[in-house]
Amino acid sequence: MSATIAWDDFEKVDIRTGTIVAAEQFPEARKPAFKLRIDFGPEIGEKKSSAQITVHYTPEGLVGRQVMAVVNFPPRQIGPFMSEVLTLGFADANGDIVLAAVDKMVPNGARLM
Repeated sequence: MSATIAWDDFEKVDIRTGTIVAAEQFPEARKPAFKLRIDFGPEIGEKKSSAQITVHYTPEGLVGRQVMAVVNFPPRQIGPFMSEVLTLGFADANGDIVLAAVDKMVPNGARLM
């Protein structure tokens, strides 16, 4: 378990829901990954993300899926690709990433409370 943080620290992390509108292979990545375009609604718009989720998902199966992401980290250059948000997930027993997601549809851009 990590060190205890103050509530104010947690409130600084802006986690939102978005719908994947495009997904494609990212062959230039050091580790197998996909390039995602995620729609976070009218306030935030579409953002790009690199995600190492190739074991459990296919690009075709990701389109239309609602995910959660941190939207207020600074963009990060990953090879030739600029990742604008951090798509969230958990490692399974083998260390492969399983996406964190809501279990019912909510509006794109909804903030984790």
